[in-house]
Amino acid sequence: MHHNRVEPQPTTTGPAPPALAAGSADVGPRVRALREERGISLSELARRASVGKATLSGLETGTRNPTLETLQAVAAALAVPLTALLGGAAAVATGALRGTAVDIALLRVFDDGPVTYELYRMRVPAGLSQTSPAHHAGVSEHVTVFAGHLRTGPLDHPLLAGPGEYVEWRADVPHGYAALGGTDVLAGLLIRYPRPAPR
Repeated sequence: MHHNRVEPQPTTTGPAPPALAAGSADVGPRVRALREERGISLSELARRASVGKATLSGLETGTRNPTLETLQAVAAALAVPLTALLGGAAAVATGALRGTAVDIALLRVFDDGPVTYELYRMRVPAGLSQTSPAHHAGVSEHVTVFAGHLRTGPLDHPLLAGPGEYVEWRADVPHGYAALGGTDVLAGLLIRYPRPAPR
């Protein structure tokens, strides 16, 4: 395991594209059901996720196709894995999810009692970087790099990994991904989500 620390570099990407190629029509009802199940108003969920109320309303009604970063922020505010918004194990058929710089494709969801694991194939194009919002408490990310050089992890303590190397970090803080040099990063990403204790 490598934990080489480097200074963060500025992000050089434009606005994030919609996360879902097919749109968010199926995601909206899941978000609404999870929100209502928890007794949270639309305004309160928007506040907790740090997204606009209109954005969240559009997501719930299927009139807006959210960014990956918005989906991650909403999932964190609801204290659920990303796949809970995408349909659980059926989300494997979703295809790639696009972020500002990161493309991830869900390969498998594992529910193991009090923990859910999501396994993704990840690609970060050369020279691009992305900041992702914090997941809920206790979530960790584990990355194995197959090609390219990746700067990743917490924004204040980034880690470096090259081909054949592995890094992990607590992902309940804002964290980033950047492909260094002239080669795309190809990697496996495993996200471990413990179920939060009941309130």
